[in-house]
Amino acid sequence: MIIHKSHSKTDLIDIINHLNLKIQFSHQDNKKNLQDKLIGYIMTDFKIDNNFYKIQNKTELITFLTNKNPKKILTIKEKNNVMLICKYIISYCKNNYDLGYTKYKDYQELIDDMDYIKQFGDIPSVRRCCRMINDDVKTGGRKFKPLISPQVQKELDEKNIIKGNTLNIMKIRRSTPDDPIIIYFD
Repeated sequence: MIIHKSHSKTDLIDIINHLNLKIQFSHQDNKKNLQDKLIGYIMTDFKIDNNFYKIQNKTELITFLTNKNPKKILTIKEKNNVMLICKYIISYCKNNYDLGYTKYKDYQELIDDMDYIKQFGDIPSVRRCCRMINDDVKTGGRKFKPLISPQVQKELDEKNIIKGNTLNIMKIRRSTPDDPIIIYFD
């Protein structure tokens, strides 16, 4: 068995952690060491718990690891092209949704580009484009929803939970009516 080269060291560590595989590793291990440990572990009998990778058994894990990483579907050139389209669309949105300041000749070109990039929702700029373009009334009421992989969606949910746990408190203090107002944020 050969693990596909598109799986990075971080991806392998995530797979080991999220599938609760009993593999001893350290972050000092390189990718080759992790691959060897993972292949050695796969040759034994083990059980896989429920996970967001939707991997349920040993065969599905082997298929997942031997195929190309689904998170890395773009080449560098393709990702640069997607990022360039995002820059054009963000520029359009920042310029008060006016096509005169962009490369687009009509709204159909813009909508076609949005339909193309929304499939790469794991890229933060694509998600930002979708958020910004959804405020535009000139797109005919269409809402663009980026396609986000379960792994990235889980990370976004965790970040939102962390952001939601903060409590901002403002205190206003004034000793006497003649003193200046002092505002504290804790």
